[in-house]
Amino acid sequence: MEIFLVILQVVLAITSVLLILFILLHRGKGGGLSDMFGGGITSSASSSGVAEKNLNRMTTWTLVIWAISIVLMGVISKFMTPGVM
Repeated sequence: MEIFLVILQVVLAITSVLLILFILLHRGKGGGLSDMFGGGITSSASSSGVAEKNLNRMTTWTLVIWAISIVLMGVISKFMTPGVM
């Protein structure tokens, strides 16, 4: 059971980094921090619709895997603790 918990921790770490990268790759919608650091310049040379849809799908699936791993880690931790029901 502890090996499964370690595997989930590794999955959580990888998906956390991927989520940060995927979210930072998204095109800014105007205003805010993305325009402060040059996002307004790159928005004129925006990516194609297919690339943006694929990035949205990858971000969504990474988020789902991230959330499932957190829930599973919580369930495993609850049942591994002695005397807690």
